[in-house]
Amino acid sequence: MNIVKRKNADFPSIFDELFQTDWFGGITNPATATKGNIPATNIKETADDFILEVAAPGKAKEDFKLSLDHDVLTISTEEKKEEVKLEENYTRKEFSFSAFTRSFKLPQTVNKEEINATYTNGILNVALPKKEEDKVKPKRTIEIS
Repeated sequence: MNIVKRKNADFPSIFDELFQTDWFGGITNPATATKGNIPATNIKETADDFILEVAAPGKAKEDFKLSLDHDVLTISTEEKKEEVKLEENYTRKEFSFSAFTRSFKLPQTVNKEEINATYTNGILNVALPKKEEDKVKPKRTIEIS
């Protein structure tokens, strides 16, 4: 079984092709511009589980929200920053907002009650253990009597 990434498309692909870049190489399509905020994700399968590794440096574990709805695991985060600087003749107010959401359709072999996550060194690790009956058993030889 494979874990399948789900993408929410804002516009049909024809819009992406028509409005991909401007004359100076910048991105003009807002739907395409937000794709740069989605962190890279590795998916590993072992005999006992699947492991998702999401690269999200500079975050804290409290920044993440993980939810499971039926067979869809959703990982999201949202960050807002605001800075106000008052000087004699001017006021400067800067703010930024960043967010991402990734959804993964889980295979039926995942034990949904045992899913756990840790965040260390900028990597969110989500362990998706397999059900006992679906774990890969080691190869054995059968003796003939």
